[in-house]
Amino acid sequence: MEIAASIKGASKEYKTGDTVITALQPTTFDFRKKELTLIIGPSGSGKTTLLSLLGCVIFPTTGEVYIDNLLVNNLSDKELARVRLKNIGFVFQNFNLLAPLNALENVMHPLRLSGAGKKEAKIKAEEALKKVDMESRMKSLPKNLSGGQQQRVAIARALVTEPSIMLCDEPTASLDIKSVGIVMEELKMLSDSGKSVIVVTHDLRLKPFADRIIYVNNGIASDKPSEDEIFHN
Repeated sequence: MEIAASIKGASKEYKTGDTVITALQPTTFDFRKKELTLIIGPSGSGKTTLLSLLGCVIFPTTGEVYIDNLLVNNLSDKELARVRLKNIGFVFQNFNLLAPLNALENVMHPLRLSGAGKKEAKIKAEEALKKVDMESRMKSLPKNLSGGQQQRVAIARALVTEPSIMLCDEPTASLDIKSVGIVMEELKMLSDSGKSVIVVTHDLRLKPFADRIIYVNNGIASDKPSEDEIFHN
């Protein structure tokens, strides 16, 4: 299966005064297209650090990060911004929709940022909203949509630039069980269509949707759960 992203021996440390805090120990993983990966761990475990490395939001202290076979460690800010816009779709827990814009305008936004014309952006945004079954609410403002509907608009916005990687940070944390099922079915469908979907969560309801689970605890990422997690499950 084709690899969408790789991290090789990647770690992240932060210095505060004389103290060094290790957010993530050296970690090596490949993330494949057509795969939905869950990154599970408690708050402060390092799972968001791992997601931020994959999202090219932070650089590793050691090791390398590859997005679509491109080494991103040494890219300029401008080149990184281009990689984020073209190759990576972001879906956040609190949706991050722009309040004054309706659903269609929100989904058009990243295309307009990347220089697409208004007509082209509108056509692509309509297609993305259809994929997540939200075409009937295109003209609705975010405040008039339920949490689950807002999250599906956010998925369409992440999808519209046709990225190979979808990074989702706690996408179901504020949703009821019915909305969780709908949103995760959408994400599973996206992975089946050829994307690498990576979901950071502490929501164990998502496990049935995963092709693969990475457990992160105390900055250590592993394919196997720690004794704590086995005990609590």
